[in-house]
Amino acid sequence: MPKDLKAYVADYFAGLKATLDAIAVTDLKGHPLDFFLGMDLAAALIKERTAAGNKLMFIGNGASAAISSHMATDFWKNGGMRAVAFNDGALLTCIGNDFGYEQVFAKPIERFADPGDLLVAISSSGQSPNILLGVDAARRQGCRSLTLSGFKPDNPLRSLGDYNFYVPAHQYGPVEILHHAVCHCILEAIIMSK
Repeated sequence: MPKDLKAYVADYFAGLKATLDAIAVTDLKGHPLDFFLGMDLAAALIKERTAAGNKLMFIGNGASAAISSHMATDFWKNGGMRAVAFNDGALLTCIGNDFGYEQVFAKPIERFADPGDLLVAISSSGQSPNILLGVDAARRQGCRSLTLSGFKPDNPLRSLGDYNFYVPAHQYGPVEILHHAVCHCILEAIIMSK
């Protein structure tokens, strides 16, 4: 491996570790929480809601949609919980065409969410209108929510969830990697506690 590449790789992973160590968690009132307490509270909320017969709904755009699909599958297959991601291609193009792209998550949530369900909203920027409207639709349906965001510390998604995980990075890679890691860790913690 060339010396410059070695230095780049070392810097990349050192930066990723520093970003992991700086993840901020807040509650619905904006109060900061210790990262480990936030993870515990998020896992407990998911366990409580799914044990009561409620489902998990995941939403995200682009790579966050891929994380949503992956995690919805893992939560039901490995965790035994009802979980769904609203990112089927036909669904997205139908809703986008008929109601506008900003509504691609709000409309399915309005139709399929039951009171007590839990929405996991993932957005690197925390500013995507369709994600913000999806969280709003979930609240109106009586759902709880978890959010994962990044980029600007004052992004609007960061204040909308019962628990909010903010990754303080301005590049997609580190934000997406750590969002995925947070979701996996929460699931594994739930599975281990059974």
